Amino acid sequence: MELRRVLGFRDLVFFYTLTCFSLRWIATAAEAGPSSLVVWVLAAFGLFVPLVASVLELSSRHPEEGGLYVWTRRAFGDFPGFIAGFLYWASNLPFFPALLYFTAANALFLGGAKGAALQESRGFFLAFSLLGVILASAANIRGLKYGTWLHNAAAVATWIPAILLVLCGAVVFARFGSATSFSAAHLIPSAGLKDALFFSTIAFAFGGIETASFLGDEIRDPRRNLPRALLLVGALITAAYLAGTASLLVALPASEASGLTGITKGIAAASAKAGLPAMGTLAALLITLSGVGVTGAWLATAARLPFVGGLDRFLPPAFGKIHPKWGTPAVAILVQSALSALFVLLSQAGTGVKGAYDTLVAMSVISYFVPFLFLFASTIRLSKAPLPKDAIRIPGGRPVSVALAALGFLTTAVSLLLAFVPPGDEPNKVFAAAKIVLLTLVLVAGGAALYASSARRRRMLRT
Repeated sequence: MELRRVLGFRDLVFFYTLTCFSLRWIATAAEAGPSSLVVWVLAAFGLFVPLVASVLELSSRHPEEGGLYVWTRRAFGDFPGFIAGFLYWASNLPFFPALLYFTAANALFLGGAKGAALQESRGFFLAFSLLGVILASAANIRGLKYGTWLHNAAAVATWIPAILLVLCGAVVFARFGSATSFSAAHLIPSAGLKDALFFSTIAFAFGGIETASFLGDEIRDPRRNLPRALLLVGALITAAYLAGTASLLVALPASEASGLTGITKGIAAASAKAGLPAMGTLAALLITLSGVGVTGAWLATAARLPFVGGLDRFLPPAFGKIHPKWGTPAVAILVQSALSALFVLLSQAGTGVKGAYDTLVAMSVISYFVPFLFLFASTIRLSKAPLPKDAIRIPGGRPVSVALAALGFLTTAVSLLLAFVPPGDEPNKVFAAAKIVLLTLVLVAGGAALYASSARRRRMLRT
């Protein structure tokens, strides 16, 4: 039974909006102050532009289901392809809980004083995250025909708060001036470790443009629709990150722009000054919907990797089965959801809510960026081959593709190393670093063990 082609250009734009743009990174950037605007630009040119160029060429050459996994396998063989795909899939295990922690923190804004009392409640954050995983899983098991409703609604719910923030920020600046100084001295990033670590997180914020390529067999006319959606969304989210960060800093001092709730506080403060106090509550509601929708979009992407791996017999055959009624890789979605729920529980070990969130973000960055090294290396190798009919090559041809891929590889490698360093406000840095290293080793070892097991199974079948 084949997967159904249900995603058109509009659906891809909404889908990319969810996987590439997140309001939580605006709050994270604003917390670092005005110099974050310069870091956004550096990360855009250092990672985002190379990533868009590489995905544009690779998805145009090889638009079939599997994306990064298929590209790496074609370039370097079965084992590198499997490890790249496995780690990309595994990066979602800590990513989902981190995203849902952010969503939960902003949902508390809806509860007023009662909600504020739960800001350090591990039980609330655990329960909210588990419920979010269940809802996203249920929508995706029914199929992208149904899951797309959630994705599209959540995409709208993502952009409305961002637009509100920018509009209210402009009104506040015109009436009262800025709560933050944007002088040249404040715009220059320092050479200290704190800003270096911050760069790693901002680079991670630009990831996601590769996601729809994993759904190649479910996209209508992928060679035409993928590049158009890539270019449109790439321009939109770069502008949104810069404008959103600047607007949040206009509304709030950097010291009040917390990574978990700063975006809601900023919209509430800006809208109150602009004479629209109810906008803060509306923003919190929309951010909550957006968080669940983003979880669903990433779950739809990640579930296709073990599905493709199942068809290629690297995983147990059940992963390659499609639900007879809904036409979805239901087993892969359920396994992904169950393991994500397990990470929700493990992340709280020996730490509080913020410590768990920081650990989850670091783990997401590490396991997500290793496959990017394979992606950029695959671009360099596969760009040697002649272009298929109707495929797209970026302006400048192979020399530009190789140069951008090399820049992306270098940026990714630096960001990857920085992700192992705990944040400065972590009270137990040794324990935090050890937990990150240990969980990373567990993920890599798990992928290698699965591949070795599949190799033994294939040898037994041949004999």
